[in-house]
Amino acid sequence: MLLNTHSSKLEWLRAEMRRKVLSMQKAANSAWLLLILITTLPHPLDAIPPPASPAGELPSSGLELRPILDLVHRVVPWMDGKLILIRIPKERGDDVFDLRTEGGKLVIRASDSSSAAAGLNYYLRHYCHRSMSLVGNNLAPVKVLPGLAQPVHRTSRLKYRYFLNYCTFNYSFAFADWPAWESEIDWMALNGINLALAVNGTEAVWENTLRRFGYNDAEILQFLPGPAYTAWWLMGNLEGWGGPLTERLIDDRVVLEKKILARMRDLGIEPLMQGFYGMVPASLAKKFPDARIPKQGRWNDFRRPEILLSSDPLFVRMASIYYEEMSKLYGPVRFYGGDLFHEGGIAEGLDLAPLGRGVQDAMLKANPDAVWVLQGWQGNPKQGLLDGLSPAHVLILNMESDDWEKRKGFGGLPWIWGAINDYGDNTGLFGGLPRIASEPARAKTGPYGASMAGVGALMEGTNNNPVVYERLFDAAWINERVDLRGWIRDYVKWRYGEGTPELEHAWQLLLDTVYISSARPEPIFCARPSLAVKSVSTWGSTNVPYDEAKLEEAAREFLKGGDRLRGIDAYQYDAVNLVRQVLSNRGGEAYRKMVTAYQAHDVAGFAAAWQEFLKLTCAEDSLLRTRREFMLGTWLAAAKTMGHTKEEKNLCEKNARTLITYWGPDDPATVARDYAYKEWSGLLEDYYLPRWEMFVEDLGARLRGRPGRGINYFEFEHRWTEERKDYPVDPLGDPVRAAAAALASLSFGE
Repeated sequence: MLLNTHSSKLEWLRAEMRRKVLSMQKAANSAWLLLILITTLPHPLDAIPPPASPAGELPSSGLELRPILDLVHRVVPWMDGKLILIRIPKERGDDVFDLRTEGGKLVIRASDSSSAAAGLNYYLRHYCHRSMSLVGNNLAPVKVLPGLAQPVHRTSRLKYRYFLNYCTFNYSFAFADWPAWESEIDWMALNGINLALAVNGTEAVWENTLRRFGYNDAEILQFLPGPAYTAWWLMGNLEGWGGPLTERLIDDRVVLEKKILARMRDLGIEPLMQGFYGMVPASLAKKFPDARIPKQGRWNDFRRPEILLSSDPLFVRMASIYYEEMSKLYGPVRFYGGDLFHEGGIAEGLDLAPLGRGVQDAMLKANPDAVWVLQGWQGNPKQGLLDGLSPAHVLILNMESDDWEKRKGFGGLPWIWGAINDYGDNTGLFGGLPRIASEPARAKTGPYGASMAGVGALMEGTNNNPVVYERLFDAAWINERVDLRGWIRDYVKWRYGEGTPELEHAWQLLLDTVYISSARPEPIFCARPSLAVKSVSTWGSTNVPYDEAKLEEAAREFLKGGDRLRGIDAYQYDAVNLVRQVLSNRGGEAYRKMVTAYQAHDVAGFAAAWQEFLKLTCAEDSLLRTRREFMLGTWLAAAKTMGHTKEEKNLCEKNARTLITYWGPDDPATVARDYAYKEWSGLLEDYYLPRWEMFVEDLGARLRGRPGRGINYFEFEHRWTEERKDYPVDPLGDPVRAAAAALASLSFGE
């Protein structure tokens, strides 16, 4: 029977069901009955309204959970028609899901869409041994749904499960289209995320706002950044760099943002959008010379936008128009982001409490329920600023691991325990899993736990180390410390569909090496060459903080399952990534041999070490060509697809190339150089390796008694960003076989 019809027969059935249930409740006040009949997708249908609970409360019918059925159809279509969704109240204010199986179907009782999706994910992982990941999936059909011997009941004491960092919108999503975002949002929902940053399309809000203040199109476009640099514009670090955008590109971002917001809201994910915190174009002071607009100096050699103080009447007017324009484009917003003095700025001489209060008051005028979400990073938000805020309308993201303790729970204001696992969306195996497994529970039960409102993944890039983010969001539904080694055994099963002694052994070794701490060894291949390389990025280190032999043993153990598991996407990805890390570490050893031989004037030893280094670089480039995630062509093709005209395509590609290389500005001394390094096929061969070849050629000449020459690396780097060479977008070869062959080519000591 199709429940979305309105026949008299259906109305009779509904009335009869209500009568029978009420009769049952009167006879025995021990249980309540709720039936939701769902036919097969893709046409989710209405449900029969439920009876009252024994307490007399009438739960919702479950209709608002219907987007979960669409999620099922997209991610696990083999579950179509096998799911019953029931809306139940929160438990003592906590989100809840309850799982059981009845008649070959999975019954999910949940307090909202986010909790229902989290319950679905729990069942997929723990009973079907299936999982969706940010990189690498295991979603093969399960013909007969496994039954549950006992119901599964989970609650979350944490109000918020937060996701994303401003930087993610460029390092990972600068050129992401709707299919990419759709998949990302599905993953968010399955992991129970209910609050996420959503700042695409802010350019149009600013464009519409500035036009009402007398700005022409050319002036506006000088303020807006290129598509790969919106994060640092929104955080008040730079303006205009990487631009100018075109009207069509701005319009495209509006269309994309509307799709993102609609899907997030359907799945119970509140969007965090960009608020007006006083950041304005530096040119505004010329148009309004009497306004209070103190200069904000520079950030990494970029001129910052200025800050319009909230005490100025112009602030009140501009904020009102900004929020009006945002509402016109994107509808009502409750959570607003925006940070004063992010990574610098000039706060001296300013009365911070009323400054912050003025910003918050403007948000509350736009929405009386507004919440200002602030990044806890490098001493911000400053305590003086927090002193002026209404605690009921603020939320702080703890981005530095121990800030929540140092700052005593941010003075009792609501805060989220967060982890920045990755910077620049760098490739590599890293992540402090023991800390992530223990700290949220310790924080919640500690002296500042009363104001801890959630957990969050705040990585700068999402395309790495999926185990870290899955462990983090599991913490939201577990109220005690976790046996990490036991959790990893479960992870192996849902990551690959089964657990074997070899896989489990490999992952226990990974726990003892790459995932023991948050230290991230940077790959020597990506470093600008010198005889004293200590890091790739300005703030990193090439030091490997674990036993490399153990990691190589993990790779050998892992690949023992290749014949049986080679068809599983997640296994393929992990095989390539694991061997990539082994090759990367071996590169550091070859580099040290080169330096030692050069310093000893050992020509033959230097040549042999260079050949070893070269062989490893080429082997890694070839291995990475087997997966799209590790191909430069994937990134550049997405950038070019974003443009419509040749000029737009060139702009987007220049942004894409610059972000992952010298970053900016056009200054050889830029400290941001190689911050977003990538071990990618194509980038290794055409960018990193030529730098090393120039270096080795120069050292070789010196060893042979010839004069050396100064190498202008920046000239090469800048020129590379101007090139428009096409790179492959289709993977080549079998990932598992390529990983095994690359590993077998190495010699291993006893």
